[in-house]
Amino acid sequence: MNRSVLLPGLCVLLLCGLLSGCGKAAPDDDEAEAPAAAGQVAVSTAAPVRQTFHDTIEAWGSAAGDPQHARAISLAHGGQVTALRVAAGQTVKRGQPLLTITPEPTARSAYQQAQNALTLAAGELKRTEQLAAQRLATQSQLASARKALADAESALAAQRALGGGAATETVDAPADGVITALDVGLGERVAANASLLSFTPAHALVALLGVQPEDGARLHPGMSVQLQPVYGAKQTFVGTLRMVGQSVDPQTHLLGAQVELPAAAAGARLVAGAALDAQIHTADFTAWAVPRGAVLHDEHGDYLFQLEHGHARRVDVKLRSPHGDPVGVEGPLDAKAKVIVLGVYELNDGDAVRESAK
Repeated sequence: MNRSVLLPGLCVLLLCGLLSGCGKAAPDDDEAEAPAAAGQVAVSTAAPVRQTFHDTIEAWGSAAGDPQHARAISLAHGGQVTALRVAAGQTVKRGQPLLTITPEPTARSAYQQAQNALTLAAGELKRTEQLAAQRLATQSQLASARKALADAESALAAQRALGGGAATETVDAPADGVITALDVGLGERVAANASLLSFTPAHALVALLGVQPEDGARLHPGMSVQLQPVYGAKQTFVGTLRMVGQSVDPQTHLLGAQVELPAAAAGARLVAGAALDAQIHTADFTAWAVPRGAVLHDEHGDYLFQLEHGHARRVDVKLRSPHGDPVGVEGPLDAKAKVIVLGVYELNDGDAVRESAK
């Protein structure tokens, strides 16, 4: 065979062999790992730990004047309001004038009658003493005259206390505090013992709360309560549960509860009527602490997945402490098995999983 023909043919055969070898080259790294990861779900995990949680009950309400310290201010006599110097909600100082009353004419008349009776009794006693000195009056008559004078003095003092001794009477604040309600208007005539205004001493506030009726059995006086104003600065302070009601409010359908507020803290941060959120601390308990994202819920209740031998195992749990992160759950968890967190929504019980690189 001609050498000039043989050499090009050999070159063609050699080139075909090389191309065939390249077509059977080893797969890249991604292709090599693909068969091992087939059917597996990539997840991240966290170890469950036992932790102490605070069991709380939610409540809602508002600050109000403490009924054990609040008072209604009134007068023992009727009259007409001739001056108003305060408004509802106003803060006042001890001795500050609140309003002025002109007593009823009958009170003034009764005072004058008592004053005249006193003058008459004093004169009768003087004459009786003179007669007794002349042995013209008995000791019994002298004693009666003295008693009549004492009775007249007592009657005058009573009328003075009823306001009849002054043309006008000013009602002053009995202590530092807040006017929680104003029950009269300028020029209004009021009866004896009628409420003129409601007064609450400074720092004498309570929280009037409502709780779900089913939670009432878990509450008792003395429990710690954490409160926070709904509006304004989110300052938190702690009070003490004073009373738990035994009847449901027909309007709110909640059970009433009353919380004693700390005088120094509440007085500086709250005013009567301020809306409040509250968490009543009922008890401490120990539960499994797991990331919030690990806990799921379906028609059967709360559950999570644990990683066991490369598979996801469903564990039914009860969510005991839903606030914050981690949350507290109770259930038959394996302390040595990790809890699946990320990727949990893609899982079913028994699915093959692998931990993703962190």
